[in-house]
Amino acid sequence: MVTGAYGAQYSQTSYPDYYGGQMFVSSQEEPATECDYENEPPLLEELGINFLHIREKTLAVLNPVGTVIADQDLAGPLAFCLLFGLALLLHGKVHFGYIYGIGALGCIGMYALLNLMATDKSISFTCTASVLGYCLLPMALLSLIAAVSNFQANWGYLLSGTAVLWCSISSSKLFVVMLALDGQRLLVAYPCILLYCVFALLAIF
Repeated sequence: MVTGAYGAQYSQTSYPDYYGGQMFVSSQEEPATECDYENEPPLLEELGINFLHIREKTLAVLNPVGTVIADQDLAGPLAFCLLFGLALLLHGKVHFGYIYGIGALGCIGMYALLNLMATDKSISFTCTASVLGYCLLPMALLSLIAAVSNFQANWGYLLSGTAVLWCSISSSKLFVVMLALDGQRLLVAYPCILLYCVFALLAIF
């Protein structure tokens, strides 16, 4: 009896909040913390989307002999792949899976090839995908033109070849500058030409 009474008294004195019905009430009032929403960065900045960088890299692609921007992101390439797919959709071709599949295989192949060719420097897979995706812009423009005109003629093939060379020159220039492959630009441009030729075939046929 003495032991039971002592145990009950010890339990009540040790956990007064629990037996008093205030199990979820803190014994000490803590000040509520307020989130500082004013100093939080914008959502686009947290996602890594910078429209100024996208614009600068787009202009660098449109001017193959201009300056090189070493910044990398995937927002612009994804937008250009989507634009290319929407342009093909105007032809009645639903080729989004082909675009992303061929693009992924091309990025993997170029990533492996460039790291084998470069001895002093290396390139990341993200940077490879960023360069190839940004340089897809002329191909998206080609697909938009093909949506309103017939490319089954000599001028259509000539325009397609120009777009392929445009994409290849822009991408090879970026890769050569990043990896310091000054004497190997033709070797870098050759796989780029093969990759963008596949995209050109999707746009024409």
